[in-house]
Amino acid sequence: MAIKLPYAVVDVFAIDKYTGNQLAVFTDASDLSDTQMQAIAKEINYSETTFITAQQPEKGGYNVRIFTPAAELPFAGHPTLGTAYIIRQLMLQSGTQQVNLNLKVGQIPVTFSAQTNGEEIVWMRQNPPSFEPPLDAKILAEVLQISPDEIDSNYPVQSVSTGVPFIIVPLKTLAALKACRVNREKLFPLVETMAAKSILVFSPETYLPENQLSVRVFADYLGIAEDPATGSANGCLAGYLVQHAYFAQSEIEVAVEQGYEIQRPSLLLLKAGKREEGIEVNVGGRVILIACGEFL
Repeated sequence: MAIKLPYAVVDVFAIDKYTGNQLAVFTDASDLSDTQMQAIAKEINYSETTFITAQQPEKGGYNVRIFTPAAELPFAGHPTLGTAYIIRQLMLQSGTQQVNLNLKVGQIPVTFSAQTNGEEIVWMRQNPPSFEPPLDAKILAEVLQISPDEIDSNYPVQSVSTGVPFIIVPLKTLAALKACRVNREKLFPLVETMAAKSILVFSPETYLPENQLSVRVFADYLGIAEDPATGSANGCLAGYLVQHAYFAQSEIEVAVEQGYEIQRPSLLLLKAGKREEGIEVNVGGRVILIACGEFL
């Protein structure tokens, strides 16, 4: 008799149903091996799939593992929000205002905030960002197949991490953002010896006037050509914006659009500011339940 594995599908950083970033959450994965989890993530083929490996909390948090189709990750943004949402809605079935996840980067708190329009925003507090020395903008221009003049020289090209590192590339225009096409033959040798394997490019010009930044994230090295909504990368971006006073202030609260180029429009909300212990980073967005089912 086949073993049935319950799972749910959610859209994270969604604007409406069938937008944002898809996530599959397996709610009882305690008996699965590493190999089985990786195989299931490859079968589903979303940018990430999560596995809740214990039904009861440990040290105040639920044990969760995150897999791309190609590898396990110590942290990722939309899987953190989506998994916490499923724990609250389907496992706890309560109105609790906080769910903690035990990830490989440590325990990440996720909170739930009702908005005046009746929608609910799910927020996660990420680890304080760390910054690597600036990278050569010309090399990144070659990787992205754009002119070096399209990169904003007022700010560095830099690897930033709040748990998973990303190379942050500031662009001048939305046209430059749209033009980016990753040259894998240039990318792979560049990141082979770096901790950062993925690239976030951003522009102050946007598709929608109510948003402050437009973003794309390329993760070819991890088997994801382009991600529609990336909470971990945008957390790094939030730290970068504060560190380099991009908006000429030490506290930011901005709306970021992503995924328009691949027809999965997404909205991420960033809040960050300087504190004594470092830069505090919070990333939020909507989570919408799409489906529930069983794997055999």
